[in-house]
Amino acid sequence: MNFPGTWMTESGSVVYRVVPKCACSTIGQILYYSDHGRFFDGDIHDADTGLHKWAFETSQEPIRRNVLGHESYSFTCVRNPYTRILSSFFDKICGIQRNGRRYRGNLVPSLIYNYGIEVGGEDGQEEFDQIRSFRRFLLFARDTIRFRRPMEPDIHWSAMSGHVGTFIANGGTYDRVIWTEAFEEGMTQVLANMEMRHPVDLAAVPRFNESEGHGPTRAHPVEAYFDDLSMHLVYEIYKQDFELFRYDAGNPGNKMPVGEIDLEELHAKLGA
Repeated sequence: MNFPGTWMTESGSVVYRVVPKCACSTIGQILYYSDHGRFFDGDIHDADTGLHKWAFETSQEPIRRNVLGHESYSFTCVRNPYTRILSSFFDKICGIQRNGRRYRGNLVPSLIYNYGIEVGGEDGQEEFDQIRSFRRFLLFARDTIRFRRPMEPDIHWSAMSGHVGTFIANGGTYDRVIWTEAFEEGMTQVLANMEMRHPVDLAAVPRFNESEGHGPTRAHPVEAYFDDLSMHLVYEIYKQDFELFRYDAGNPGNKMPVGEIDLEELHAKLGA
């Protein structure tokens, strides 16, 4: 059984299924700290020691054994689909990545040519019509997810249920799914179920944001980016995310969940 996107502390105290754009940098640093008593110096996604990651061949058997035996607490974290896709646009499409280049090479020039979007110039800092460009990007995201053209969907805007579901379908069981919007509350419960080598004071943990400063600042409230058509497109591609993770599809301005996540329903629907 394979568990892509799964991280585990070296001590095996907890298992975490990464969902891109859902506080994964902060969560990874917390897990790292719980074993080592310090944060990783750099972007946790670049860490190749100190944390088991499925991408590392030597980590796969320890992760597989733990997950299939449900030897430790397992969790993931999700985010409102409206704010997640908006964040993906500003970070991955408009932003300059930490390597100093545009995301995925020729992706942005292709979007500019084929979908007519703007990204704020060479450095992403020039003024442009953010709302119009975002709505055009949304058409592109829909095309990749629904029709797998002009490319396969990217992990940063593919549905959260897809990421979360591979863990279940391959034999894993979640003990908790936390919301980015209620992060401290959810992470407190995760930490309470871990045997930590180094206790973590959540109130003192900085928010590690790998995308911060990469792109232009969002100029409008979230709801301004979504007209009726945009809301229809978002619901079309993230219907299961809204339903399983209890977000409000009818109000882009309400980022908070509107009900409790039913783990039994989650495992039944994503494990089928």
